[in-house]
Amino acid sequence: MIQDTSFIFFGTDEFSVVVLEELKKAGYTPALVVTVPDRKQGRGMKLTPSPIKVFAEKNNIPVLQPEKLDKNFDSQMLNVKCQMFVVASYGKVLPKEILDIPKHGTLNVHPSLLPFFRGPSPIHSQILENTRIVGATIMLMDEKVDHGPIAAQEI
Repeated sequence: MIQDTSFIFFGTDEFSVVVLEELKKAGYTPALVVTVPDRKQGRGMKLTPSPIKVFAEKNNIPVLQPEKLDKNFDSQMLNVKCQMFVVASYGKVLPKEILDIPKHGTLNVHPSLLPFFRGPSPIHSQILENTRIVGATIMLMDEKVDHGPIAAQEI
């Protein structure tokens, strides 16, 4: 069991790697990274880990890859003592039961200036809309997608 630590990081793609790299540079390393299971990709359909899993393994951070965010996963998270969860491009909707586990809630790093460009591909949407002002939002997550009190925004 992981002891009382600061946070657990949920992520999958290159955007989540950038966020975790910045956190690490600032002196914040998660006790655990949660990401999607390895998937078959490419011409040879080779089993491939997510970019955040590769980063975590290179940095000796334990990785958990649940297929489903079900009762089994809930119980695993309840056994982990942490202050908060940080989510960046995880790719799955976290149920309220999971969002409520950490003492200080769950923060989401979103690659747009909310409330604009919600949804699964905000970066692509901003490019297609030819948006001139872009930024990122950090918000305290609730059970709705891309919703909750905004903690910070940066252009």
